[in-house]
Amino acid sequence: MLRRITNFALIPALLAGVIVFSNPAAARAQDKNYTAEQIVETTISIFGTRPGLTQVRRNGWERGKITSVTEDGRTEDSAYERRFIRGESMDKDKVRLDQKTPTQEYSLVYTDGKTFGLIKDSSFTPREDAANNFLSQMWHGIDALLRYKENGSTITMVGKDKQQNVDLYVIDLVDKEKRQTRYYISQKFFRVLWLEYEEGGAGGGKPVKYARKFYDYQYIQGTLVPKRTLYFEDGKQRQEIRVQSVTYGIKMDDTLFKNPEAQTSAARP
Repeated sequence: MLRRITNFALIPALLAGVIVFSNPAAARAQDKNYTAEQIVETTISIFGTRPGLTQVRRNGWERGKITSVTEDGRTEDSAYERRFIRGESMDKDKVRLDQKTPTQEYSLVYTDGKTFGLIKDSSFTPREDAANNFLSQMWHGIDALLRYKENGSTITMVGKDKQQNVDLYVIDLVDKEKRQTRYYISQKFFRVLWLEYEEGGAGGGKPVKYARKFYDYQYIQGTLVPKRTLYFEDGKQRQEIRVQSVTYGIKMDDTLFKNPEAQTSAARP
C-alpha cells in the first residue's frame, strides 16, 4: 500500500493511476500495458501533481549542507543556499547556488541560458567541471523528469528491474539538446530512487558515468522532496547533499540572478 498522503489534491490522480495495484490480478493485467507516460504521469502525481508543482514551486529557497570527497579521500563540508525562479521550461529557469567552504565563498548563477560565477560583486567564468556539475543538477535531475512535457523531452520505457529486493521501472529521458538520463522508479511508491547519466570526459576523453541516489523523502508544502542525495562519479561517491530547509512560493528579488558587470555595462552611456 502507498503511504498515507496528506495532500488531498493527489487523491484523484491516485485513484486514476495507482489504486489498480491494490488488486493483484488487476495489477498483473495493467502491468502488461503500462506505458512510459503512465509511469511518469503517476510519478508526477505522487510528487505533487503537475498543477501543484507549477503553483507551489514557482520559486523557492533551499538551504543545506554538502559533504564532498576529494581525490585523496579527504572530506570537506560546505554550506549551500539554492534559490530559483521557475520559467515556462527549465531552460528559462533562473537558478542561483551560493556555496560557502572553509576557504572560500562564491555563487554560481544560471539565467537567460548563460552561466556565470560571483565572488562578492565581481563576476567570473567558472571552471568547466564546476559549471558542468552545477548544470547537471538541472538537466539530469528529478525535475527534468517531472517537467518533461514542458521541456519537450522524450521518455521511453526501458523495462523493469529488481535490485536489493526493490521492483523498479526503468525510464529513459532525452531532452531537446539530446542529453539522456535514465531513471529508476519504485514500482510500489512511484518515487525516483536513483538516476544515471554519462558526460564526456575532460579534453574529449572517455565518458564519465554519473549517478544520483535519493533518500529520506518528505512532503514539503504538498510536494515530495528527497532530503538526502548521494552523488557518484564512475562508481565513487563524490558528494552527499543534505537538505536542511526548503521554502516555496516566497518573494524573490530578480536582481539575485543578474550579472553585476552586465548591469554596469548597460548603464554606461
